[in-house]
Amino acid sequence: MSNTPKNMDEIMKKAEVLIEALPYIQRFNRKIIVVKYGGSAMANEELQRNVIKDVTLLKLVGFKPIIVHGGGKEISKWVGKVGKEAEFVNGLRVTDSETMEIAEMVLNRVNKNLVKMVQELGVKACGVSGKDGGLLHVEKKYSDGKDIGYVGEVTSVEPKLLYDLLENDFLPIVAPTGTDDNFDTYNINADDAACVIAKAVGADKLVFLTDVEGLYRDFEDKSSFISRITVSEANKLIDGGIIGGGMLPKLKNCTDAVESGVHRVHILDGRVPHCLLLEIFTSEGIGTMFMGDEDNLATGVKRDKFCK
Repeated sequence: MSNTPKNMDEIMKKAEVLIEALPYIQRFNRKIIVVKYGGSAMANEELQRNVIKDVTLLKLVGFKPIIVHGGGKEISKWVGKVGKEAEFVNGLRVTDSETMEIAEMVLNRVNKNLVKMVQELGVKACGVSGKDGGLLHVEKKYSDGKDIGYVGEVTSVEPKLLYDLLENDFLPIVAPTGTDDNFDTYNINADDAACVIAKAVGADKLVFLTDVEGLYRDFEDKSSFISRITVSEANKLIDGGIIGGGMLPKLKNCTDAVESGVHRVHILDGRVPHCLLLEIFTSEGIGTMFMGDEDNLATGVKRDKFCK
């Protein structure tokens, strides 16, 4: 069948998208990218499949992705089913022994479901927790001096298991639990787990899939959106009290990761279909990108193959 001019326009647009992606595919070939996946992006199967398709494509074009997932909303649901009420202190879940058992079961269920989705797309995946291979070692975390149960602060990372999986062409999917000196199990904030893993494996990119479009100077003013920011600029926002609430710990994780050698950190709205591909493979991007002060380029150019 011959192509009409309209069909040719559509075909050419597809070709342009592929050509635009080429420099980024070349730039990040064989580089490790850690994707923290949670929040509303896990709310339904369609959103989950969009994210998994994105990560799988990254794997197939030469990236080395690692997924670190959460499961907080699902944990709260199951805690309610056993007649308990979810309790939080400064954003951290109070986790007694029964809640820890529920959390571990839920995280394992989420983990294996993500493995299944990846493998349905023809890529080998392996689901692990921070307990496996001594990946995440923790100590008890306190919130303003208050004991909140089995909530862990990561003290060390042993990344050999992840390196072995990547070397053998697996896509690792990590559930955020870990063990202490007594091998007791602790729940870990998934953002924190993703950050320490990204630093330990020398990731080129760390991506947080969140429930917001990115970083705003004033969340109520959509024109104040920040598409890229350096560590020193981010620290000024933190010190000035401009950023607060739930975004503050995420922002600190972003700056900490860049200062520890992660080349780029991104905050994306995980509810946007294929947000990962749009951010990584297009010159414009759609989220907020964090970079080192030495990498700050001339203003007026949002993204290019060197900036990313």
